[in-house]
Amino acid sequence: MVTVNLTINGKEYSGETEPRMLLVHFIRDVLKLKGTHIGCDTGHCGACTIQWDGKPVKSCQILAVQAQGANLKTVEGLEGPNGELSIEQESFREKFALQCGYCTSGFLMMTNYLIRNNEEMTREEIREKLHGNYCMCTGYQQIVDAVQDAQRKYFAQKK
Repeated sequence: MVTVNLTINGKEYSGETEPRMLLVHFIRDVLKLKGTHIGCDTGHCGACTIQWDGKPVKSCQILAVQAQGANLKTVEGLEGPNGELSIEQESFREKFALQCGYCTSGFLMMTNYLIRNNEEMTREEIREKLHGNYCMCTGYQQIVDAVQDAQRKYFAQKK
């Protein structure tokens, strides 16, 4: 067993893991942060998307031991200090961009990254940038609507 120390959502965590455990399983099963979902374990679906130093990564493609000392953000880190919904969460709720909710955490983490790093995106650009995240329920129309709404709100807030 190996001890892994890391920061998630601004809080220090430490846990024991086998060297072969994937980061997504470490986050969910060892650290008990259940917001990050396990989808395909092959990196195709995007349900396990988190942010590592502010950039989106698929946590099913990384070993937990590789995250030693890392600074991560999971979907639990999106909510406000008093439990209020983030811009992304509010937009997904308002635009009905979720149905079963399984893929939502990965889409929220991508949306969080995209709206902060792209001041203006067309619908086609949003679809292209979300290509690594899959949803089997919504048909993506509402998800693209939610990303555009979150982007509008984010930049209106910054003014």
